Order: sequence, then C-alpha cells, then structure tokens
Amino acid sequence: HPPKPVSNSKQQLHLLHMDLCGPMRVASINGKRYVLVIVDEYSRYTWVYFLKTKDEMLEVIKNFLKKISVRLKAPVIIVRTNNETEFKSHALKEYFDSVGITHETSATKTPQQIGVVERRNCMLVEAARTMLIFSHAPLFLQAEAIATACYTKNHS
Repeated sequence: HPPKPVSNSKQQLHLLHMDLCGPMRVASINGKRYVLVIVDEYSRYTWVYFLKTKDEMLEVIKNFLKKISVRLKAPVIIVRTNNETEFKSHALKEYFDSVGITHETSATKTPQQIGVVERRNCMLVEAARTMLIFSHAPLFLQAEAIATACYTKNHS
C-alpha cells in the first residue's frame, strides 16, 4: 500500500475542507435540501450547515469564516474544495482574496483529493440514515439526524 499522506496542518483552522452535498431527495422540515460540510484538517472537527438553495452558500461560508476565526483566535489559511461550479464563483474567489485565504481545488472527477470531507459526508449520511431507520422517523428529519451525527462525532 502507498503511504498515507501526512497532514501539513500544525494548528486548528490552517486547512479547512468544504463540500456541498445535495439536493436531498426530501427537503428537511425547514425546506433545506443541501448540506455544506466543513472539516478542520488538524482536529477533524466538523461543522454542518443546511441550505435551501446553493445560492445561500457564499453568505454561509463568509459568516462561518468570520465567526470561527474570532472564536478560535486563529486565521483560516487554506480552504480546499472540489472543482464543482458552486465553489468556482467569482464572488467566492473575490472574498477569499480579500481576506487572504488560499483556495485549493481538486482535479475534476477526483474525490480522493478531498477525501477528508468526502469520508465525513459518507459517515454523516450513513449515521443519519441508520438513526432514521431504527427510530422509524420520516425522511424530512434527515437534516436533524445529520446534525445529531455531526455533534456525536465531534464529541466522541
């Protein structure tokens, strides 16, 4: 087996992985169909944000980056995403440039390059699905189940 890549992150927020999942088949109780997943490379701490449309993503990212840098008293240095159109907007590029964040994107059709967040997506969705099945809960509670899975993973 090839050696596992060594993380370059020496501190929290040095490198954040982001991915947008969706649309979900069934909207959440609040009408949300997309999930923005953010994973810190150093700590593997994960945040999830639920969106009605992809258009909300820019404001959610901007607000998240402002708040998290203040709360943890550390700057975000690099944001790594896939090469999908939602992460290639001019407005997002301008924002990253204005705050000094380097935006790295994976090569097209290579999810393994953002494996950290892709694996977390799978774990969150599978855990949520398991919760819904075993509790006989309706699918419109999927966002709540994903949030619960995220909370549980962060605190275990």
